[in-house]
Amino acid sequence: MPVCNTPEVFLREAIASVEAQTYSHWELCVHDDASDQAHVARILGELSARLPNLKVSRSSVRQGIAATTNAAVSLAQGRWITFLDHDDLLEPDALAAVVASHIQTGAGIVYTDHDVLGDDGNLRHPYFKPDWNLDLFLSQMYLGHLTSFEAQLVRQAGGLRSGCDGSQDYDLVLRCVAAGATVAHVPRVLYHWRAHAGSTAANADSKPYAHDAGRRALQDHVVKRHAGARVDDGANLFCYDVRYPYADRGPLASIIIPTRDGLDLLRTCVESLYAKTQYRDFEIIVVDNGSTEPATLAWLEGMSRRDSFRVIAADVPFNWSALNNLAAREARGEVLVFLNNDTEIIDGEWLQRLAENALRPDVGVCGPLLLYGDRTIQHAGVVLGMGGWADHVFKGEAPVHNQNLFVSPVLQRQVLAVTGACMVVARETFEALGGFDESFIVCGSDVELCLRAYARDLATVYVARSVMIHHESKTRDPRAIPESDFVRSAQAYSPYREEGDPFFSPNLNYMASSPRLREEVQ
Repeated sequence: MPVCNTPEVFLREAIASVEAQTYSHWELCVHDDASDQAHVARILGELSARLPNLKVSRSSVRQGIAATTNAAVSLAQGRWITFLDHDDLLEPDALAAVVASHIQTGAGIVYTDHDVLGDDGNLRHPYFKPDWNLDLFLSQMYLGHLTSFEAQLVRQAGGLRSGCDGSQDYDLVLRCVAAGATVAHVPRVLYHWRAHAGSTAANADSKPYAHDAGRRALQDHVVKRHAGARVDDGANLFCYDVRYPYADRGPLASIIIPTRDGLDLLRTCVESLYAKTQYRDFEIIVVDNGSTEPATLAWLEGMSRRDSFRVIAADVPFNWSALNNLAAREARGEVLVFLNNDTEIIDGEWLQRLAENALRPDVGVCGPLLLYGDRTIQHAGVVLGMGGWADHVFKGEAPVHNQNLFVSPVLQRQVLAVTGACMVVARETFEALGGFDESFIVCGSDVELCLRAYARDLATVYVARSVMIHHESKTRDPRAIPESDFVRSAQAYSPYREEGDPFFSPNLNYMASSPRLREEVQ
C-alpha cells in the first residue's frame, strides 16, 4: 500500500479492512511517499506497534506512485502480492478468495469485481466483470481492483514503471501477460473503491495524465505482439482504440449476401456498400435462393455487369449454412464477409476495422455493432444462455459509453459469439474450421462456428467501432425454425447454455438482455 498524506479516517479504515481479513496469513507492506502531514507517521507508528505483520518504510523525498509501490513491494515476503490504495477497503474474505483462486486455477494474476464507496458511506456502482478478456483489456483497464499477482511475476517483470505513473497497474498486467501469465477472475465484489474529491473513482478527469500513461503502456505491448499496430485515444478517457496492420495492404474481401427477392432491402444494402465503404478492394456475391419477382431478376442482371458483383444461382431448399458455404467456395477474397440483405452501411470504416481484426492470428470470427433503424442496439455480442438459448446483450439500449453493472457496449471485446447477420472470417481460418455446419438449416450455425473457433483458442471479437444498420424489426415474429435446429443448438451450445458464458457475469440475469442483477444478488 503506497501512502501519501492520506486523510486519517481513510488510512485507519483501509488498514482495518486488512486486519479484518478471514485469511490470517497476510502482511501489509506500506511505504510512505514523504508525507508532510504529521498524522500519517503517527498513525503508522501507532499501528506498527500493535500489528506485527505491518511493515512500514518511508522516503524523504517524493517519488511518485510506481516508485512508492515498488518500495512497498521490496518489503514483501509473501507468495502473492496485491495492491490496496490507501483510501480503499477490502471485504473481509477478499484475500481468502483470491488465494483460493490462485491455488485452484494456477493463474499468475487474479482479479475480482468491485464497487464504489461514496462520501455518504453507501456502496454503489457495482462492476460485474467478464472473465479474462484480452480485447476488452486492450480497450480499457477493466480489471481495476482487486488484482493479485504471483510475487515472482512482479519481480521478473521488474516491478512497476515510473514512466507509467497513474496507469502503473495497467502496464504491469500487460507486461506479465506478455510474459505468459494466465489470468483468473473471482466474480464477487471484494473491493470497495472510495470516491471522494480528487479520486479517479469520483472524477476521471482528475487524472488525465494517467490516460496518456495507459496509452504508452498499451503501445509498448501491442507493437510487440502485432508489428505495426498503433494505439489511438478512444472516444472516452481511459479508453483506447487499437488499430492492427493486417488489412493495410488491402486484401480482397468477398461480401456474401444470400437473398430471395426482397429487392427493396437488397438494393439498399448493396447501394450503401458501394456508396459508403472506404475499403475499396471488395467483391459482392449475391446468392440468389430462387428469386422469382421480375424486378429482382432484372436488377440482379443489371448489377452483374459490374466486375465486382456476381450472382450465384442456388434454386434449392433454403439452408443458410449451405448457401454461405457455396458462396465461400467460389469467393476470391482473403476475407469472407457473411452479410444479411437487410443491413445498411452507415460507417465508412466498417470493413477496414472488421478485416484488420479478422486477419489477426489470434482471432477466429469478428462482428460489428448493429443498430436498429432508430439507432438503438440490435447486436453488441451474443451471450450463450441468455434467454435460455443465446441472445444479444444490450439489445434495445443506446450505443453510448457506460458501465452500468457490466461492461461498456461501445468498447471492443471478446465474446463467445457474434450474429451471422454480419460476421467476418479470414478465408484461411474459415476453411481450417470447416465452414458452417450444414446440419443447421435456419439458425444456430453462426454461434456454432464461433464456438468451434473458441475451442481452438481463436477469439471471437465484437468490433464496436464497426457500425451498421440492421433493419430487423424489434417486434417481428420469429421465423419458423425447424426442430432439428433446436436439437443441434442444444448440443452445440453446451456447456455454456447450462453453466454460463465466461464473457458475461454469473451475477447478472441471463433472462434479460440489458444487464440486470440476479435476484439472489439483490
